Amino acid sequence: MILPIAAQLGLLVSGAYRRASNPVAEAAIQGLRSAACGGRVSMFPKGAHGARMALRHLAEGGSLGLLIDQKMNDGIVVPFFGRPAMTAPAAAQFALRFNLPLVPIHVERVGPARLRMVCEPPLVLAASGNRQADVLALATLANASVERWVRANPGTWLWVHRRWPKES
Repeated sequence: MILPIAAQLGLLVSGAYRRASNPVAEAAIQGLRSAACGGRVSMFPKGAHGARMALRHLAEGGSLGLLIDQKMNDGIVVPFFGRPAMTAPAAAQFALRFNLPLVPIHVERVGPARLRMVCEPPLVLAASGNRQADVLALATLANASVERWVRANPGTWLWVHRRWPKES
């Protein structure tokens, strides 16, 4: 939702996506994305090649929108609703590497088929110089933003994957 809204506002944005395993479905999804964004959004597939493309894009001054509420089995452990949750570190890593603001953005439903994109102030981190600690601290701030949004309007959130590890 966020990338098409940003594109309609004239913002130059890019994003990452998970390629569909079915080629017909992938073509349909990409067609819908292109139509929704007017062809003005660069999309990078999940994986090593897409990450290199995203890095190059950021190094050239581009922006990147990433979903941060996804479980990532090979991510880092970050508190989420008071429990350890496997979290993708990429947004924090990119922000720190390129000295870019990490801006929490979400979409609110304001009525039937009516949505509003909410851009919050950038997350503020007093960098310690310890890269690993700074990535964890910034990812923790990002997860706290999602927690706040969910607590404010829990009926609009749905996770179809296990966000937390199974209890042993």
